[in-house]
Amino acid sequence: MDMAELSRITGKRARKTRRGRGDGSGLGKTSGRGHKGGGSRTGWRQRWFAEGGQMPIYRRLPKKGFSNARFRDRYDVVNVGDLAAIPAGTTVDLAYLEQEGFLSPRHGKLKVLGGGELAVALQVRAVRFSERAKAKIIEAGGSAEVG
Repeated sequence: MDMAELSRITGKRARKTRRGRGDGSGLGKTSGRGHKGGGSRTGWRQRWFAEGGQMPIYRRLPKKGFSNARFRDRYDVVNVGDLAAIPAGTTVDLAYLEQEGFLSPRHGKLKVLGGGELAVALQVRAVRFSERAKAKIIEAGGSAEVG
């Protein structure tokens, strides 16, 4: 097969249906919207939860159970590898990280995770530390203070 033998595939692109262009088009007069009611009007849209006259599923199903998700602790998280750029001997806490542009706090509690490597001695103050993070900070000659 070569380029000269190629031809357009028939029926590949269907023509756009032109509504409201006379009865001969098959979608004339009411343009497929039926007679009267909200569906025939401009701007009407059926809601995703509408089920006609049937009792909606959110009212048929029992409401029960409890989730602790609302009460879980949330933390602003930083990895040990991110702290490697900070000069040695610095006291690092949430306020310092915000001031230096490392993170913008959303939850007000700092948690330090053990991703990356640290070769600088830092005094890190956070609410929580992962085991690896604490080990890496102490190994680099720094201290990990909870509080």
